[in-house]
Amino acid sequence: MIKILWLALIGLSIWFAIVLARDFLAHRDSLEDSSWLKTSIIGFVTNFFDVLGIGAFAPQTALLKFTKQTTDKHIPGTMNVANTLPVLFQALIFITIIEVEPTTLVLMFISAALGAVLGAGVVAKMSEKKIRIVMGFALLVTAFFMVATSLEWIEGGGEAIGLRNGKLAIAVIVNFGLGALMTAGIGLYAPCMALVFALGMSPQVAFPIMMGSCAFLMPPASVRFIREKAYNRKAAVAMAIPGIVAVGIAAFIVKSLPLDVLRWVVVVVILYTAGVMLHAGFTKK
Repeated sequence: MIKILWLALIGLSIWFAIVLARDFLAHRDSLEDSSWLKTSIIGFVTNFFDVLGIGAFAPQTALLKFTKQTTDKHIPGTMNVANTLPVLFQALIFITIIEVEPTTLVLMFISAALGAVLGAGVVAKMSEKKIRIVMGFALLVTAFFMVATSLEWIEGGGEAIGLRNGKLAIAVIVNFGLGALMTAGIGLYAPCMALVFALGMSPQVAFPIMMGSCAFLMPPASVRFIREKAYNRKAAVAMAIPGIVAVGIAAFIVKSLPLDVLRWVVVVVILYTAGVMLHAGFTKK
């Protein structure tokens, strides 16, 4: 089963890389005025800490917003497209080194992907005002899960590496919803980790589940954003390439860091960005 998942991930990587390259090259003479340097640094830093458990979407939203590298409307699409290849790389690594029961793994992957295909179509057609409001609330949700995880508000956890019957059904349904919400800017990592923990699975199992879920949902969702022209091409490519390098460094060289202080700094930044987004969404026409 792991070999089949590996082949599927490699196939998705090749397919997505071709789609992104074709779109980028077709519009290479009319790229956005984003900074190659700033977006590359954002891609590297956020993907580095993504592997270590911080999550990439919320910090990227804040950094893209503060550095004015793309319009608010294009932030969801840009993040999804930019993170697809780095996340595929993450999934290849963690599916290999951490054991998870295959049925649980595959069903959660499929449900997340189906949710994302539905969500991407909706988000790509939303106005900038609605995007701001949705992303403002999305950031608040992300901050809640980060705080809940840090303060251990969510009780549970165990040694299980798979789910059965009712618990498996709950996991599949919730992951479908998380896949749809991810296209709007709610990172899947924090809530998925909370879900795994609450259902009595080993916390370690959260890594291949959440990374694999993202890896299978992001290519089809990101291709939808590409086809709808709902992303910043220059920023997405500039973030993706160093992001892949950062994943390799974090996974194979650094492996772990004391992240407690950084996690709280990220929460503060996320809350501030959420406030800015919501204020703009509710006050600007």
